[in-house]
Amino acid sequence: MATDESSNATPATPMGQAEMSALASRLRARAESIVFRDQPEQARDLKSAAALIDDLVRLRSEIRRLADEVRDEIEEQHLRELLGGQR
Repeated sequence: MATDESSNATPATPMGQAEMSALASRLRARAESIVFRDQPEQARDLKSAAALIDDLVRLRSEIRRLADEVRDEIEEQHLRELLGGQR
């Protein structure tokens, strides 16, 4: 019977803002490298992935700012949960 988890898969650890930004930069650099000149679709996908990561970093930063500024404890808790419990 199949399971959702692979026995040889390592669970991913949550990435911080710096790690996500670095990943986006690496993906963008790879997309712009000579390696993908003959594979424009794959280069475009890498650029799109990098842009999505950049958007996620911006959104998480905005949620963190709002959680820091909100006065209602329930709202703050909800916003922190959106961030995975991060402060």
